[in-house]
Amino acid sequence: MRPSRRLVAAVAAALLIAVTGCSEGGGRPGVPPTESGRPTSGAASPGAPAKGSAEVVRTLTTKLASPWGVATLPGGDLLVGSRDTGRIVRIAARDGRRTEVGSVPGVAAAGEGGLLGLAASPRFAEDRTLYAYFTTESDNRIARMLVNDRRPAGEQLTPPDTVLRDIPKGTVHNGGRIAFGPDGMLYAGTGEGGRRELAQDPASLGGKILRMTPDGEPAHGNPRADSVVYSSGHRNVQGLAWDADKRLWASEFGQNTWDELNLVEPGRNYGWPEAEGRAGRPGFTDPVEQWRTSDASPSGLAYAAGSLWMAGLRGERLWRVPLRGSRPAAAPRAFLAGNYGRLRTVVPTDDGGLWLTTSNTDGRGRPGPEDDRLLRLKVT
Repeated sequence: MRPSRRLVAAVAAALLIAVTGCSEGGGRPGVPPTESGRPTSGAASPGAPAKGSAEVVRTLTTKLASPWGVATLPGGDLLVGSRDTGRIVRIAARDGRRTEVGSVPGVAAAGEGGLLGLAASPRFAEDRTLYAYFTTESDNRIARMLVNDRRPAGEQLTPPDTVLRDIPKGTVHNGGRIAFGPDGMLYAGTGEGGRRELAQDPASLGGKILRMTPDGEPAHGNPRADSVVYSSGHRNVQGLAWDADKRLWASEFGQNTWDELNLVEPGRNYGWPEAEGRAGRPGFTDPVEQWRTSDASPSGLAYAAGSLWMAGLRGERLWRVPLRGSRPAAAPRAFLAGNYGRLRTVVPTDDGGLWLTTSNTDGRGRPGPEDDRLLRLKVT
């Protein structure tokens, strides 16, 4: 981006913070405020029971610094990235022992940007490849690195190999969640960087859900053969998950009124900035569920025990949405409300539970002496 455009974008972002509402939870005054891959169309799996539960059974580790991305490795260990420092640590699932893997060079942390999503290659046991979504001085990008745990602690990452660049960045709304789908393709949720018009701009990667090969190329079956854009009209997507029937779901920050849970289908337009929440506008796809921004401000999303589980930042709670096919089986129910502060990332475990990170050291929370934490949950 040319310097003059960068200056304009910075001024626009500053104005946006001053006049608009929910980004990663509204914030406090003075704090800078986020195969084809198509769902199966056959018979749906049995619905989840209307009633369920979520219980913290273990605190695996504490005192994490601004945790954001979490990647599960074969065998159950976790890689956790720090948004603000760019460091990645390996946490043993058995005893919580921590080993520093290394730092991602080029991370420029500011506002809601920094080292964001992490995703391990589906063939990690063979190729040792880790993907990261992060903010640089000029853009948001996705890069891959090799992890060599035979090297000394802190020196186990190879230099990043960029697979996709030029995702718009901003002080706010950087998106950042990446995940491999059941089709083996890499998906990314992006934000519009505080420039709402980008969500409707087909030439921009901002305000979109992207689908690409592991090399960063447009995946076969995308709406356009020459584009990684899978869906558009998003404000700030930070949660991606697939249900038992391989349908893609995404959680999305609203502005002042409605946060969203969307069932994502290729080529659909989810409305931002022309629509927020259920608007019934021709040409736009309404969310399946919506929440007041004070109750959610959603980041991570996971599927377990027949339900979607959505982590809330400003809402400080974990939402359960039981599914029956492509619709909720019952009204969403909240767990852990206010017990652990802001909740950032939720990922499924191999045995049907969940890992959950808190997010109280991100500049908006009120961190306690044990923050931030990685929690183990039992869910039904």
